[in-house]
Amino acid sequence: MSIRTVLLCVAVSVLAACTKSDIQLDDHRERNALIHNQHVVVSANQYASEIGRDIMRQGGNAMDAAVATKIALTFVEPHETGLGGGGFLLYYDAANGQQYLYDGRETAPQSAHEDWFKVLGMPVHHYIAVTRGRSVGVPGMLLMLHRAHNEHGQLPWEELFTATIEIADQGIDMPPRLRRQFANDFTLGWFGDMRQLRDGSTSTDVPRLVNPELAETLRRFANEGPAPLYAGRVGEAYRERAARRWPMAGELSEADFAGYQAVLRDPLCGEYRGWRVCSASAPSSAGVALLQILGILEHFDIPAMSPNSPDFLHLYAEASRLAFADRQYYIGDPSFVRVDEDSLIAADYLAKRAALIDPFAAKATVNPGDPQGVVEIEDAPPVFEDDETGTSHISVVDAEGNAVGLTGSIEAPFGSRMMAKGLMLNNQLTDFDFRPNLGDKPSPNRVEPGKRPRSSMAPTLIFSPEGELTYVIGSRGGSRIIGYVAKTVIGVIDWRLSLQRAIDLPNVLHRGERLEVEAGTNLEERLEALRALGHRVDVELLDSGVHGIERVDEGWRGAADKRMEGAVYGDSN
Repeated sequence: MSIRTVLLCVAVSVLAACTKSDIQLDDHRERNALIHNQHVVVSANQYASEIGRDIMRQGGNAMDAAVATKIALTFVEPHETGLGGGGFLLYYDAANGQQYLYDGRETAPQSAHEDWFKVLGMPVHHYIAVTRGRSVGVPGMLLMLHRAHNEHGQLPWEELFTATIEIADQGIDMPPRLRRQFANDFTLGWFGDMRQLRDGSTSTDVPRLVNPELAETLRRFANEGPAPLYAGRVGEAYRERAARRWPMAGELSEADFAGYQAVLRDPLCGEYRGWRVCSASAPSSAGVALLQILGILEHFDIPAMSPNSPDFLHLYAEASRLAFADRQYYIGDPSFVRVDEDSLIAADYLAKRAALIDPFAAKATVNPGDPQGVVEIEDAPPVFEDDETGTSHISVVDAEGNAVGLTGSIEAPFGSRMMAKGLMLNNQLTDFDFRPNLGDKPSPNRVEPGKRPRSSMAPTLIFSPEGELTYVIGSRGGSRIIGYVAKTVIGVIDWRLSLQRAIDLPNVLHRGERLEVEAGTNLEERLEALRALGHRVDVELLDSGVHGIERVDEGWRGAADKRMEGAVYGDSN
């Protein structure tokens, strides 16, 4: 763990998610390598994956299973995701070959303004803002799931809640990772809602996770749909809880909730070495950034390089720096800013951007480009890293070949550290830029009323050169999601690794300020070589959470990131 990370955890402390890694990276055995020719669910928790698998056993399809799995994660993984947050769902309909991207990103209240996170004219520290009521956006996950299920599900809505209601009432052995976070993050004791969750879920024998209040809320959602949250008592309690957290209390209104819409968008697709890669479009930055990284690297002979070689790591870092510069300069909510994604991933533009890379030295500064003009905009503001690390991803494929990639989040670990009716409140509005301008240009991600903050969530589908769906992947990790997914795509396409081995590769990424390499891996042997190339290098924990499914000759094979507690559940004839 770097000195920078330790200092942040000690000095700021509010989010302290500083836990030891859950993975031994020198273990390269294939895990969860069973091949299923019926259906597969991969998520961050065994209870959630099993519930999704059982839904398909009952006659449900991939959409039913994904919704049920996300409902389960609301209980078993409350520190990462849930119905009190938002996300993006990418659905593939095998019958017609169409893709559907559902946007359930949270929105700012109508009272929001560009100085939302300023005090006395100065932006507050990010970690302080996370726990303020103003960090809470209108949650979109539940309405997004309801719409997607109405349009593509098979089983009755209420059946998707049954298993989670039961375990939330009865309790389960607390998942080890959640137990460690409760034990290691002393700041949780500063917040009454978190003390209640922690203290009510421990004993002197086997720690238990129980949430009967959530079970009652889920019963309401099962019987009444989203109405209790968007036009009822659950939503009222949610808003009132945010309003009681002061200073900078929440200002969510009844009208903000009643006016929320889950949006159907087109995914963003591009080509990489003959494969078709599709991911989330704006307000997620993942599609543009992922396809830019890949499109730039296509100009180099990556297949001839080894994954831990300084030459690859350098090129990967420089491509990522270029992508993150454009990400910051252009990407925001498309209802508020014009986002020309097609131009940003155009082959001729990325060829010009690739030509900026010196294979033997890191650029001193990296600027955004203009697809319609100069390849580099001089004197652009420096790129600032986002601080969040949470989120959770689900991948599902059913017997008909339908597939779902669903990435959802409450943002920081334990969100805003508030709860209402058993739901964890998100802190997604801290994904906005706290400063409204980038130099003399308005930030595309500044706070505005009703706006969705920029995201990095990247549910991703990859199609073979023959047009066959071959991979369903995604990850947790805040803005690091982009790098985690890009590494995995390169692993399976350039180095022809199995999906599990691609996920197991040591993590490395660059988000604009520094090159981060994963602690405890063989990449630590490359630090001096990378520094000699001019990179500022930090060693970090980099706990990803890539969960995916790959097509193999006999059917489908799930792959779970062993840095987390991911689990693969499926069936065969």
